[in-house]
Amino acid sequence: MVPAGSGTGTRALVARVLMEQGPVTAAVVAAELELTEAAVRRHLDALIVDGEAEARAPARSARPRGRGRPAREYLLTDTGRVRFGHGYDDLATQALRFLADTAGEEAVDAFARHRVRELLGSDLDAVTAPAEPAERVEALARVLSARGYAAQTRRGGFGVQLCQHHCPVAHVATEFPELCEAETRAFADLLGTHVQRLATIARGDAACTTHVPLEDPELLARVRDRGAAGTAQLPPPRSPKGRQSL
Repeated sequence: MVPAGSGTGTRALVARVLMEQGPVTAAVVAAELELTEAAVRRHLDALIVDGEAEARAPARSARPRGRGRPAREYLLTDTGRVRFGHGYDDLATQALRFLADTAGEEAVDAFARHRVRELLGSDLDAVTAPAEPAERVEALARVLSARGYAAQTRRGGFGVQLCQHHCPVAHVATEFPELCEAETRAFADLLGTHVQRLATIARGDAACTTHVPLEDPELLARVRDRGAAGTAQLPPPRSPKGRQSL
């Protein structure tokens, strides 16, 4: 259950479930908060009216759903995410623009790399200590959640997906994708494998999703070797040749 202290009032709790798990149905929110669907729908309708949430048709599924119209799924809009912390966005964006204009794109990239190292901080060892790749992803998700990124993992394809349902710098990253790119490279360095960023909140997706392959035997051996050799450290910032798109 979402803790009662995480927001003011039931609507804030409903919004937090949308942030952490969205897109989700009203039934999922009701079960999470132990409320009736009717009560949850009233809050969802209010969030939609205020522009803080939106409803969409569910993604197609190979599994038959039976008769009736599929339940709609709900997720927060950019306006809705503001309540969970986008403070100083304008100031941060202006500062990065100034940095790019005065010191060049390499300085922006160096800052982005530095930010990731500062974000993970003393928890680097907690991420790199496990020998199994899947355990490293779980450890990384826990660290990111502790930093306010509402991260979860789920198995998908031949690996695991790391889903971050909140990004405090999403609005800034819309103009400066270096923040997302540096984060992705840092994940690859920590996990000991190439990772693929599938979606980002900055690009308008419901969550920042990173695919981590796990089924490659060579990968498993390489990550286990790295774990046996000791904890990994993030490499120093790289010098990019120019800004890339997400």
